[in-house]
Amino acid sequence: MSFVAVRQTALAALRQHAVARVGCARVRRAGSGVLGFVMACGLGLMVAAAIAVVAPTPAVAQGFTYNPRPPKAPPPRVANDNQMLVQATEVDYDYNNSRVSAVGNVQLFYNGTSVEADRVIYDQKTRRLHAEGNIRMTDADGKITYANSLDLSDDYRDGFVDSLRVETEDQTRMAATRADRSKGNYTVFENGVYTACAPCKDDPKKPPLWQVKGARIIHDQTEKMLYFENAQLEFFGVPLAYIPYFSTPDPTVKRKSGFLMPGVTQTGGYGFGVDIPYYWAIAPDYDATFTPRITSKQGVLLQTEFRQRLSNGGYQVRLYGIDQLDRNAFAGQPGDRQFRGGVDTKGQFALNDKWVWGWDGILLSDYMFLSDYRLAQYRDPFNSFMSLPTEAISQLYLTGVGSRSFFDVRAIHYLSFSGNQQTVPVVYPVLDYSNVLNYPVFGGEFSYKTNFVNLSRQTAVFDPITTTANTNGLCTTTSADPLARLPTQCLLRATPGTYTRLTAQAEWRRSFTDPYGQIWTPFAILRADAINANVSNQPGVGNFLQTGDTQALRLMPTVGLEYRYPFINVQPWGTTTIEPIAQVIIRPNETYAGRLPNEDAQSMVFDASNLFSVDKFSGYDRVEGGGRANVGVQATTQFDRGGTINVLFGQSYHLFGMNSFAVQDANNTAIGSGLDKNVSDYVARVDYSPNRTYTFSMRSRFDQQTLNIQRFEAEAKANFDRWSVALTYGNYAADPAIGYLTRREGILGSGSVKVAPNWVVTGAARWDLAANKINQYVIGAGYVDDCFVLAANYVTSYNYTAGTTPPVLSHAYMLQIGLRTLATTSSTGTGAGGLQ
Repeated sequence: MSFVAVRQTALAALRQHAVARVGCARVRRAGSGVLGFVMACGLGLMVAAAIAVVAPTPAVAQGFTYNPRPPKAPPPRVANDNQMLVQATEVDYDYNNSRVSAVGNVQLFYNGTSVEADRVIYDQKTRRLHAEGNIRMTDADGKITYANSLDLSDDYRDGFVDSLRVETEDQTRMAATRADRSKGNYTVFENGVYTACAPCKDDPKKPPLWQVKGARIIHDQTEKMLYFENAQLEFFGVPLAYIPYFSTPDPTVKRKSGFLMPGVTQTGGYGFGVDIPYYWAIAPDYDATFTPRITSKQGVLLQTEFRQRLSNGGYQVRLYGIDQLDRNAFAGQPGDRQFRGGVDTKGQFALNDKWVWGWDGILLSDYMFLSDYRLAQYRDPFNSFMSLPTEAISQLYLTGVGSRSFFDVRAIHYLSFSGNQQTVPVVYPVLDYSNVLNYPVFGGEFSYKTNFVNLSRQTAVFDPITTTANTNGLCTTTSADPLARLPTQCLLRATPGTYTRLTAQAEWRRSFTDPYGQIWTPFAILRADAINANVSNQPGVGNFLQTGDTQALRLMPTVGLEYRYPFINVQPWGTTTIEPIAQVIIRPNETYAGRLPNEDAQSMVFDASNLFSVDKFSGYDRVEGGGRANVGVQATTQFDRGGTINVLFGQSYHLFGMNSFAVQDANNTAIGSGLDKNVSDYVARVDYSPNRTYTFSMRSRFDQQTLNIQRFEAEAKANFDRWSVALTYGNYAADPAIGYLTRREGILGSGSVKVAPNWVVTGAARWDLAANKINQYVIGAGYVDDCFVLAANYVTSYNYTAGTTPPVLSHAYMLQIGLRTLATTSSTGTGAGGLQ
């Protein structure tokens, strides 16, 4: 019999006796039956827990990520026409016993789902459907279910499946010796096993890295819950944890109230702490998490987080509070009080597709609370080579983004983590707006931008840059004594009082290329600043700035021309482009130079990155004045066999007028920058990448007369299949004018080695060459694969303070364990002490 004839015979028999048609109707209505029941079996064990009650949403490991497996090709889809197609080698009808049998390579296709078996039998008298032999079911989502046999009533309310095995699209797997279904709602899996690990390629029968076994697993489809009895967690087939009973939502539930994975922390202030979070799914659009932390020294720290998502955004609120049992653990510190707590909140909402508004807010009982209890920004102690934040920000903002425009306005309040609240500013508001016109103006590009800021501060911040100034209190001495003035002893880092500035700038530029390939770019800029400064007359402030009210209008018109002439040389080994660059800028002197507060332009680093910047100051409070020429040459070589090298070398010349970088303001912003003389220091940059494995970069500034190094940074990186290294060297000359009295020099090295297919060992160290001491190092190891994460890190820092013996040692550690689809837990701890 031909294949077509077989298929027609099968379809005719099924149409005549309505065997498959009845089943399909029930599958579509009840979501069970031959297809629906097996699909329910597969869904019933997609999620299992082993250590504790599992989170309602999958946990993600921090610091390490799982390696996703490539998805399998989706099965061919069949149109959802509610028609069943049956294919088999032979279809038999037993009139005497009222049975229809499909035998040999049976395939059923229905609404995108396929079922394969060696034999399928339907008994009209008992109204039972029986399938056996190499059963394989693939649903529309790609989940594959295997079984040896199944037997169901035709209403699919009762039945069983033997030797069940399921593979889901997200690479999770389960198996059971038998699954029984009753009352159309309960499914009981006997000897169930669940894992998210792939089987061993060389030995598929070998136990996976981890798996969860349960003597009985009950799936209640009405409650959408899974109940585990006598469950145990195994690693490589060895039991490590046993839980007599627990429950978890089934995979169809995205949010479910319940306990989450606990976490462990440790510090000297509160001892050991265990977080026991409970998640409450209050409604589809809002939820809450309650996380009491039980500590060994201070009692219970209560934490609550409430979240709500609306149609155009969302917000969250976190509350903290603790009634400390041993306040003496923080004696002499801000935490020496009985009750400590805080609240922080954030939210953001969209007005339309271009505008959003939102807020961040924080309020604490004391500024050390977050640090002492490792909360919020202090939760992760492994900010290894960067200092922790010095302030927390509360702000209200409105932001809009267009195709070539940007608008942002916000009010900001800073909460100092150092206790110097009176020295940090309150900013209300700060506004930025920029726009580039979409049409040419006189054939060129026209843009404009605006900045407005209003800030206030209660107390001045002085920086004594010599021991004499510090010990004799010269910074706050109101005197004409030169020792109390800039630049010999003191800097005024922050100005007390109120400071308001409005800046508006318009810019036009256009590029021309002549017949010889030379590129000419004329440009014109007009900037205006309206400033009102009300400087408080506190001790010592008058030595730096005029106290009282000061109003100023600062105009800075600028015209300039940039010239580039690229030369290209093509050789068999590669292509080289050499490009001389020259820039001439004409403008008047900077008015009020050094006589106004400088809040946002205190950082001044002259290097190759800003050699051709029209204004090299980092903010709006200072503006570059006087005529200047910037000259340099850039060369780039692209090798045919791969690899590139780019070199930039140049210098800046003060042509006429007052040199803004030579003017001493309250904090000596540009003194010693290399631009504070008529002929600047040389700057250079070299970037070399011979291939994808190695990268080298160098940035330097050296004196134009002596060629002594003023700044030098070099970095080298190498990335191989199994290991990677990075080495950074920095050398910075002394700059007494801004407080660096001695040369700074150091090396930062880091690396990682893949010692096995899934094992990585990492390390890093920072060596202060000037002090000839290592002041920080990090070591760590981790295991990462598609289903499991194990990571451990240890950080040690040495704080060498003048006059302190021995140096202060601080250390931190972190242990992290994660099971994909189940949960992730971590343990952290910190400590400090002296070195002998």
